[in-house]
Amino acid sequence: MSDLRTTPLHDRHAALGASFTDFGGWSMPVRYTSDLAEHHAVRDAAGLFDISHMAEFTLVGPEAAAVLDHALAGRISAMKIGKAKYSLLLSDAGGVVDDVIVYRRGDEDFLVISNAGNRGLVAAALDGYRDRAEITDISDDVALIAVQGPRAREIVEATAGIDGVAPALADLGYYAWSGGTFDGEPLFIARTGYTGEDGFELLVPNAVAAALWDALLVAGEPLGLVPAGLAARDTLRLEAGMPLHGHELTDEILPAQAGLDRVVATDKDDFVGKAALAQASDDLPVLVGLAAEGRRAGRAGYALYATVDGAEPVGEITSGVLSPTLGHPVAMAFVPPALSALGTDLFIDVRGTRIPATVTALPFYRRNA
Repeated sequence: MSDLRTTPLHDRHAALGASFTDFGGWSMPVRYTSDLAEHHAVRDAAGLFDISHMAEFTLVGPEAAAVLDHALAGRISAMKIGKAKYSLLLSDAGGVVDDVIVYRRGDEDFLVISNAGNRGLVAAALDGYRDRAEITDISDDVALIAVQGPRAREIVEATAGIDGVAPALADLGYYAWSGGTFDGEPLFIARTGYTGEDGFELLVPNAVAAALWDALLVAGEPLGLVPAGLAARDTLRLEAGMPLHGHELTDEILPAQAGLDRVVATDKDDFVGKAALAQASDDLPVLVGLAAEGRRAGRAGYALYATVDGAEPVGEITSGVLSPTLGHPVAMAFVPPALSALGTDLFIDVRGTRIPATVTALPFYRRNA
């Protein structure tokens, strides 16, 4: 994996004994000890994730909000300063090129965080607006660290070197952000995450990333914080019903198919993909949750059947796992609308055996408020 990119925290992961995997061209920690231990630590206390492979773009200028209104499916201009918004970058055909989070840092100042593997696609889409806004790809200059779990706020508040956080984390709502410093360098703290738990994502210059990682571990050790890898991150997000690009989202999947029509501002005058969405068929497969009994879980790519002896598949699993929290298999899958009603019985082909499963509501897991 010598040709893979590494984050500023790679040496820290190696020192902690992490196992690495190729994730979108990056060498990333998949686990440190055990997938299950790291998963349960996030649900019970907190986990520390390196997500510095994500891509970050800034858009600045009087037309920055209008640019994002056109480039993305949501109404970004309606955001208040200090808030964050989940949105979609669509193709002209209406498919999901990437899902992103937008942060409004000022009247004319926005930060967009996209998936690592789609950095080039997002950059190319934004390039067409450079005559209307100052657009900068800052991905190579910053590191992003996530603290997720019920004790996340205690840990961040106890971390040495973090100073001047405003608004205070106790007053920060979900999908909002605070500013501050770490060791005198700018610190951006967002109350966002990808685990279904409370948590924060901390953006800092590369130069202080390792020091921040170390300080968070020191502050979190007595509170149950453990470093966690991509394996736990995936099972956590799946339990929380959160889509993963390349699985539940692709440029061939429309937002409504993935249950994301709510994030599309169809009343905007125009945006990329609007015309295609208006002409889309109502008969396209839709995303559902599936729950099963036993210990054998459906995995991405496994076929679904309407009956135990059905000859033709009616759908396909996009993500599946034996849920560490719930103790039974869960999955997400695309099926015809006629088979998407809650309580519908389907069958997953698990290596030649048809396993019964039931369409169930998403998310599978919801934390206590």
